[in-house]
Amino acid sequence: MDRLQKRRFWFQTGFFVLFVLAPPLDIFRFDLTQGHFILFGAPWTLGIDGFIRGEISPLEASLNLLLRGFIPLLTVGGGLMWTAWRYGRLYCGWLCPHFSVVEMINGLMQRAGGKPSLWEPEPLPERQPDGRLLKPDPRYWIAVVPAALAFAFLWALSLLTYLLPPFEIYGNLFGGTLTPNQFRFLTVGTALLFIEFMFARHLFCRFGCAVGLFQSLAWMANSRAMVVAFETPKAKVCQDCNNACDNVCPMRLKPRTVKRRMFTCTECAQCISACEQVQKDNPLGGVLHWVDGDCALPVVSGRKQQPGCFDPGMLETMHPPDKGN
Repeated sequence: MDRLQKRRFWFQTGFFVLFVLAPPLDIFRFDLTQGHFILFGAPWTLGIDGFIRGEISPLEASLNLLLRGFIPLLTVGGGLMWTAWRYGRLYCGWLCPHFSVVEMINGLMQRAGGKPSLWEPEPLPERQPDGRLLKPDPRYWIAVVPAALAFAFLWALSLLTYLLPPFEIYGNLFGGTLTPNQFRFLTVGTALLFIEFMFARHLFCRFGCAVGLFQSLAWMANSRAMVVAFETPKAKVCQDCNNACDNVCPMRLKPRTVKRRMFTCTECAQCISACEQVQKDNPLGGVLHWVDGDCALPVVSGRKQQPGCFDPGMLETMHPPDKGN
């Protein structure tokens, strides 16, 4: 794991912990029993209760609705869409707690059967980008199913604590006193998430997740957005490679192609890291890089790349080399 992937791992880990702990710490949740959001321990309402009781004017209620509802929603949603328009699905690849589970199960399945997904047509090469041999070991299936089940339950439990008082849920769970609705939510949620984690996690990321889909649409609307580019003049260095960049892609994409075929790219940069590892002894360097601006246009259209788009100085600025390797 190079420096970039280590950094991404810690971003993912930190955000997953935040996802689980946000409700019990009252950082953010919606309390159905109180009928409003909790934000950093304080109630967050739309401020129209006073209007309903006749205590404030329609103008004050409208201002409260604007300041407490529409502006925060537009700020968060607009910020996410701008980031996606400019940099792609960074949230998915670097923060999303679902995608981190996807990658974890991918790794376990590859350990168990040589394929990161049950639907992969053929096992991947045993030779890894860093030179290690990863031989399939069926004993890892003992870990795959419990891991998928455990994360499915954790996800269902976390989602429930976003809706009901967390410590009430925890107390009922450990005391064996869950209400029928709480029990049904946890049981059905765990079952559905287990099926999704085991059999349809990539399909969900591509087409079932609204957050991911809208990020992809925003990214595709900007032909100059950051994208993984293939340095075609150096393509001959791929002759001695076993398609390492394709093999490591968690979304099962082909990084050395045009942008429209990478619609669901999460900008995880695993393909870039794999290419650099494979080509570490090659004086020409790797052939996959992050580019943006005018240099991203050939990736969109398939046109000839412009001179200077892979200038070493520019690449070091966008993707600093790992000095430790």
